[in-house]
Amino acid sequence: MSATSSTSWLRVRTVARRHAYVLQRAPQRWFDVVFWPVVDAILFGSLGVYFSRTSGTGPKGVAFLLAGIILFHVVFQAEISLATGFMEETWSRNLLNLMVTPLTEFEFVAGVALFGLAKLLMGVGTVSIVALALFAFRITDVGIALIPIIAILLIVGWSIGLVVIGIILRVGQGAEILAWGLIALIMPLSGVFYPVTALPGLLQPLAAILPTTHAFAAARDVVAGHALPWDQLALAAIGSVITAVLAAAFVTRMLRVFRSRGFISRHT
Repeated sequence: MSATSSTSWLRVRTVARRHAYVLQRAPQRWFDVVFWPVVDAILFGSLGVYFSRTSGTGPKGVAFLLAGIILFHVVFQAEISLATGFMEETWSRNLLNLMVTPLTEFEFVAGVALFGLAKLLMGVGTVSIVALALFAFRITDVGIALIPIIAILLIVGWSIGLVVIGIILRVGQGAEILAWGLIALIMPLSGVFYPVTALPGLLQPLAAILPTTHAFAAARDVVAGHALPWDQLALAAIGSVITAVLAAAFVTRMLRVFRSRGFISRHT
């Protein structure tokens, strides 16, 4: 490893460790990685049990809801970790300090994303443990199909986080609500627990272009005991790459505007 690469990796790890320290020192930030995962697992697991009993669908009804909420937390944790990682710098008024250090934008995002992976493991792990302990559901029963599905959802989550960062750079801290608002909008449109045909007809074309829609459709097929639908997975993969490229271009453009117009004054 070259000296430049070594220095860059050191900066990335420093950013990750700094955010890990913030998490350790701020108990309220554990809500996203412990409290909400537990609540979601109990809520959707109980709904699955109720509907499976009343509709006669059996254990599959529970499995659909629990698999959906576990996989949705991949998107949620990836997005919220990246977005709040940036917002931590605005809340502490540390953004100007970062901009005058040798730290590059890529190194900062990589460091926050690295820390976000740790939060993702905690959040998704918590949902999975509660699902197993209370409802005897093992997400690992989905098998190796989990790997590409999770990878796609991870890319989409990071992309949404970049969009949120770009909007905050452009309009200020008033846009912070979008960190939770956008992901809340993605959840019903993606058909986390149901096929897109269950949505109102007006929303179905919009849902069809989301890569998450095809990723969750593939997951439902696997949970139902069918083979992995490669066509759905391919659409999800292509869509996630396009989403990532567009999100990166957007945040780059917003950063350029942020610097040229002196919007840093909003965060000092």
